Amino acid sequence: MNVQECLQILRDVKDVAFSTVDEHGFPQVRVIDVMLVEKGRLYFCTARGKDFYRQLMASGRVAVVGMNSEYQMVRVTGRVRKLSEQKLWIDRIFEENSSMKDVYPKESRYILEPFCLDEGQAEFFDLGKSPIYRESFSLGEGKIELKGFTITEGCIGCGECRKNCPQQCIEEGSPFAIRQENCLHCGLCQENCPVQAIERRGE
Repeated sequence: MNVQECLQILRDVKDVAFSTVDEHGFPQVRVIDVMLVEKGRLYFCTARGKDFYRQLMASGRVAVVGMNSEYQMVRVTGRVRKLSEQKLWIDRIFEENSSMKDVYPKESRYILEPFCLDEGQAEFFDLGKSPIYRESFSLGEGKIELKGFTITEGCIGCGECRKNCPQQCIEEGSPFAIRQENCLHCGLCQENCPVQAIERRGE
């Protein structure tokens, strides 16, 4: 899988959750259509009168998440930019999403502003497999944030982490090792390690 295929899952779901933070620091979430996915970029639009528009303009940041019928989830976080050539992009969006013509008929469509999410990170998370499978991707100049846990050289090989792992994704070794692509990031291994040899990644 690559980042384009990952984003295409959101396009196929289409109606997904977009989150921002308001002026009081409270999280706000709403369902928005993913209008286009091209070359590792995600496109959407919103009306200038909406709180969503003001929050996007104020912070330039958004989080997007959606899940399909196969229990495959995609989460994207990053920076957005409002596109120039507004009418050109809105017309293009309406060509690709004909149902929008009923929501914003005729010239009313131009109250909408087009946005592109092309810098950040995406994560694919497949709950339909056993063990689960996850993979991360960068968008544009975005960096992949390390998540989950790692087993350090302080490991004594007792096997408590492996015994308690719900996905059985910890392998014996010196030290033991977590298969990151199958890890739930639940933290049971860390909580059950008798010598505190398991650390959160990225810290």
